[in-house]
Amino acid sequence: MSDPTILAFDTSGPYCAAALLHRGQMSTRIDDMARGQAEHLMPMLEEVLAAAGIGWHNLDAIGVGTGPGNFTGIRISVSAARGLALGLGIPAVGVTGFDVLRLSDEKGSLAIPAPRDQAYLMIRDEAPRLVSAADVPAGTLTLDILSNEERIARIAEIAANRWAEPSLPRPAPLYIRPADAAPARDTGPVLLS
Repeated sequence: MSDPTILAFDTSGPYCAAALLHRGQMSTRIDDMARGQAEHLMPMLEEVLAAAGIGWHNLDAIGVGTGPGNFTGIRISVSAARGLALGLGIPAVGVTGFDVLRLSDEKGSLAIPAPRDQAYLMIRDEAPRLVSAADVPAGTLTLDILSNEERIARIAEIAANRWAEPSLPRPAPLYIRPADAAPARDTGPVLLS
């Protein structure tokens, strides 16, 4: 299919972002919010579809931002994408922030801002890692060069290029640093046989 209909979304930052690629036209919506993405995402996606005059059944695939970024936000988007893909019988395509940056620079170093004056750094084909923002090499392309609208549109664009690939893996969160939350102290219920 030359012009797939792709619904993309991302909640890895302090926002709910959505893009709809339909009939070769891209529309985007960014709702800035620090909390409440889980409750906001699905109604927002329904509004994006309704504004285009289409429904869930018109989608060819889902595109989803998989991080790095906010742990809870990433889990919200990835689980929503997996559930929608399963329920609709369509593929879901995971797209990292590094994939988004690769559209601007296929070979150089890439960085994505992280909390506490740090950055997620990927140097060429090495695995991404967390570094101090001061340790990001000069000339590194950073996600700050793109607006939120450009980022979500790129997620939709990448998903449109990948959705028909055979053996497409399910979207998975890209976690580079350990979670800030402490593990539960209780062991949970004990099952008796």
